[in-house]
Amino acid sequence: MSKTTKMSLMRIYTDEAAMHGDETVVDTIISRARAANLAGGTVLKGSIGFSATSIVHGRHPLGIGDNPPILFEIIDTRSKLESFYLQLKDLTGIGLVSLEKVDVMLGSGV
Repeated sequence: MSKTTKMSLMRIYTDEAAMHGDETVVDTIISRARAANLAGGTVLKGSIGFSATSIVHGRHPLGIGDNPPILFEIIDTRSKLESFYLQLKDLTGIGLVSLEKVDVMLGSGV
């Protein structure tokens, strides 16, 4: 029998080429999320996407100028995710950040 727990899901939208100093925004967010002891997260690479500025992020023929969209999904309590969001304020290259309630199913073997 699985147990359902109320948690929150944060989604962070960026792109593969976004940089923070000498490090990619992707690596910076992962490092900060782990240092914040968040419950878990996944980085997903999209095939194509666009932003409010109408810039299309994606793959191009021959790989020249590739800049696919990246989506972080991080799960933890709402309070921890709200605190983590404050740690992202100095990063440029982040687009939309969303936060929603989710039911997390924990069962045997998970």
